[in-house]
Amino acid sequence: MALFFYLLCLVLWLGGIVFFGSIVAPVLFTRLTVAQAGAVVTVVFPRYHVMAYLCGAVGLLLALYLAFARGPRGWWMAAAVVLAIALGVTLYDGLMIAPRVHAIRTVAEEASPDPARKAEFDRLHHLSATLFTITGGLNLVALIATAAALSSRK
Repeated sequence: MALFFYLLCLVLWLGGIVFFGSIVAPVLFTRLTVAQAGAVVTVVFPRYHVMAYLCGAVGLLLALYLAFARGPRGWWMAAAVVLAIALGVTLYDGLMIAPRVHAIRTVAEEASPDPARKAEFDRLHHLSATLFTITGGLNLVALIATAAALSSRK
């Protein structure tokens, strides 16, 4: 049962990243106004972050459990380390960066925005998008380590 819940956490977290980044965000920002798309993202992202925190924490704990209960330890520990980093990146983005982006997101809608505020928004938005991409990459590495752990048991 631990393996099932571990894989479920990985699938939900990585699937959420891929779905939002490759489908939801492009559709929102091409079909809606910037103000409407920003309003949707402001509601969706906090929910995504909660799911990511839960999947990351449960996945990390289960990877550690599987390292000792199932083996091989090396691959499961590699997955655990990568998930710990991904969780840390997600916590930083969700708790430190995203609230700041949301607080000044209306600057992107202004016809003549204050250059300093616009530059701050652009910088924070780029950082948040980069952290989101890094988290996806780390989840993919954890999935590869998981596949290796499962393959080496044969």
